[in-house]
Amino acid sequence: MPTPDRTSRAEIVAAAASVLEAGGVPAVTMQAVAERVGVRAPSLYKRVRDRDGLLLLVAEDAADDLTARLAACEPDLPAYARAFREFARARPEGFRLMFASSDAAEATERAARPVVDACREIVGAEAALDAARLFTAWAVGFLTMELLGAFRLGGDVDRAFAYGIARLLDGLTEGASDRTAEG
Repeated sequence: MPTPDRTSRAEIVAAAASVLEAGGVPAVTMQAVAERVGVRAPSLYKRVRDRDGLLLLVAEDAADDLTARLAACEPDLPAYARAFREFARARPEGFRLMFASSDAAEATERAARPVVDACREIVGAEAALDAARLFTAWAVGFLTMELLGAFRLGGDVDRAFAYGIARLLDGLTEGASDRTAEG
């Protein structure tokens, strides 16, 4: 009679995400995750290929979490920016891993879709991807600096975040009206 499964892939991914948030990528070992779910490390290989496969699953889980957060808010860039910021603050290591993992492209593409769609509404189909990349680059840069504590000159970081969103929207809207006037 085969031994019963003592853990699921979802439990393993949740445990690995918890280990990641507590200690970063170096802390995510098969042993640490196995201890967290209450099994021996070799048992994890029934559900996960190896450590790299586990990190990919955690990156995909982070992207799916972000996708769900974006789906739950107003379909506009300011709301998406706030949801993205909440996600980065709640799961800073998952946020970093998601963008560092080129293998999680499909999952991050799902997370990007609402942003591309919102940008399409502002700038049109032709420039939507460019606008979404601008928005994402600004947000990732701002949030990375915020998570690292790099804003040391004083001032209100929340206000600076709102200012950045407003200026981005102004620029995208102005660029869209310039193209309309030219066309």
